[in-house]
Amino acid sequence: MWGTARSPVTTDERNWIERSMRWFVGEFGTMPLNREVILPTDEFFPGSYQGTEDDVRLVLDRVCLYMGVDPDRVEFEYLTDSDEELRRNSPYFGAGPFHGAAGHYRRENGRTVIAVSGTQATDPTALVATIAHELGHERLIGEYRVTGHERDHEPLTDLLTVYLGFGVFNANAALRFSQNNQGWRTQRLGYLDERMFGYGLAQYAWLRGESNPPWAKHLDTNPRAYLKRSLRFLNKL
Repeated sequence: MWGTARSPVTTDERNWIERSMRWFVGEFGTMPLNREVILPTDEFFPGSYQGTEDDVRLVLDRVCLYMGVDPDRVEFEYLTDSDEELRRNSPYFGAGPFHGAAGHYRRENGRTVIAVSGTQATDPTALVATIAHELGHERLIGEYRVTGHERDHEPLTDLLTVYLGFGVFNANAALRFSQNNQGWRTQRLGYLDERMFGYGLAQYAWLRGESNPPWAKHLDTNPRAYLKRSLRFLNKL
């Protein structure tokens, strides 16, 4: 019918997102829902940013604090030969829909290692999204909540960034546009697309009791449209 609110995701995708969000509540409690949403503003990321290796490390430390990870237990690798290193360390780099992999998480000698592609340094939104995703592995695998071998563990890690307050960054980074001498190109970053981030953000807002979340203005056009469409759908249930 005209005016019917429809979900932007399939029934299976919707059920997976809702089930995963309920699981997050059970695993992490409701405290993340009561905290501020992390936004691309000076309030959350103060100071100048020039894209140096030291700057990236400072961003990593700040994201650690926001995500409840002790920065002192995280070793940082800044990959200058990014493609070669990520292909060697990440089974998803260069394969199918996961060609946008830009970081890597591993445990080594009892320590957490987060590797970040140097190419991300020029795109602060993508940088924060990448770091949040890799630290999501630490909250899930490093804290023994999952093994890392689950079929959905990478999408689950993307969705966790929403629950822990980084959904604006990761939704905006899901599809990036860049220009070179051959014209414009798109690159997918992460494991959820803009539709699924939109519905995940709507579930997050719903759990926070927000029908018109003020932080939505920081979303890019597509994720914001999917969020609003999802909220209309949820309001009709």
